[in-house]
Amino acid sequence: MILLSFLFIPILTALLLLFIKNNQLAQRTAIVFSLLTLFVALGMLCTTVVDFNAAWLPNLNSRFVLHADGLSKILILLTAISFPAILIATANNEFKQRNIFLSLLLFTQAGLMGVFLAGDALLFYFFWELALIPVYFLCSIWGGEKRIAITFKFFIYTFLGSLFMLVGILFLNAHTADHSFLIRSFMSANLSAGQQITAFALFFIAFAIKMPLFPLHTWQPDAYEQSPTAVTMVLSAVMVKMGLYGVIRWLAPLFPVAFMAHTHVVVILSIIGILYASFIAIRQDDIKRLIAYSSIAHIGLMNAALFTHTSIATQGALVQLFSHGINVLGLWIVADIIEQQTGTRSMQQMGGLAKKQPVLAILLVGFALANIALPLTNSFVGEFLMFTGLFQFSPWMAAFAGVSVVLAAIYTLNMVQKVAYGAVSEKINTMQSPNKGAQAVLIILLMIVLVTGIFPQPLFTLTADTLQQLFVK
Repeated sequence: MILLSFLFIPILTALLLLFIKNNQLAQRTAIVFSLLTLFVALGMLCTTVVDFNAAWLPNLNSRFVLHADGLSKILILLTAISFPAILIATANNEFKQRNIFLSLLLFTQAGLMGVFLAGDALLFYFFWELALIPVYFLCSIWGGEKRIAITFKFFIYTFLGSLFMLVGILFLNAHTADHSFLIRSFMSANLSAGQQITAFALFFIAFAIKMPLFPLHTWQPDAYEQSPTAVTMVLSAVMVKMGLYGVIRWLAPLFPVAFMAHTHVVVILSIIGILYASFIAIRQDDIKRLIAYSSIAHIGLMNAALFTHTSIATQGALVQLFSHGINVLGLWIVADIIEQQTGTRSMQQMGGLAKKQPVLAILLVGFALANIALPLTNSFVGEFLMFTGLFQFSPWMAAFAGVSVVLAAIYTLNMVQKVAYGAVSEKINTMQSPNKGAQAVLIILLMIVLVTGIFPQPLFTLTADTLQQLFVK
């Protein structure tokens, strides 16, 4: 039942919020139950989780199967940390129909939890859509001035990706001996090399759009810019991990021949995306777009590491799934605090944050250093392992990807210099101390950055079973 609680708590809370009209009560209700989900997630790490298996769609031979291995647990933990952090940090932001906004956010959380737990392909697809559909409404109703056009673009990309994946699921189901949607049945499907490549392509397009991978990335910066920052945090910290999760859970185990046949192509595309996003980030003045392009570069590195199909790079990517989520969440919260108080996202209009709000500036610098993988921060561990695996795969590709380390330092430190230092700008001079909730969230997230950077072994232990499944046959 512990696995079901990751679905029931956010879904029941989301339904309850629809009837709570008082904004403060709705916010407190969402925070309390999201914290309850976090406590359950922390308890899950200390217990042996029993899979859940029940009848669901018997006429289609699909079952309601939930499974939690190390890969699922680390992403469940990230999701469980992210939502209360987002809800607390944005508690003072103004939203019309706050209860509906919060309800849709928690439906998204339930969908994400389901994606990371589903052991049946049809169930996986159901939760994939459950995670995405509320985001369409959140962006189109509460987004910026260009929200309609941007949401439509986001819809087209994700709808086509989902459609390709559904076709791939049905294609695989037709080739299973028992016509089941269970992942273990898919693994035993008798596919020729050509059929593997077809199925691989159908799934990969959906996952590449969700990451997003170059050249399917164009929806992301616009969506991040126009979405309410709370939604952007969900998209960047957690939702993009759906694509990487799909690569690990579905592509590598189900289509080994096709996976190995496409390693060089995908790694090259990933490195192009890393460099492209990094150079674009350097040119940004909008702090949200800078963080968005930075995220594209980091996700590209994780995907490249996974497609090297080396155990050390994969271990690094598994750790980085969690670390990147924590780091980018911290950056988004700081950016949101500045935007809410100054009314601007332009770094040219910022400056002097360290003089006006020294604590917030220290927190910004901490997350910025984690973003460039400074030793003793959480990102250093993952990036070191990923670059080691890339070097084993191809020294030349590792060299090109390694340029991104320098580029990340340029755009990240440039952001810190423009925002935190120099003369106090007119906009920054109007800032007040952030609310205690947001400040507490940032301090806790920075503690996670440092603790998992200095003592990463718990993350290695948590993901050891996933690594063994992928590389020990």
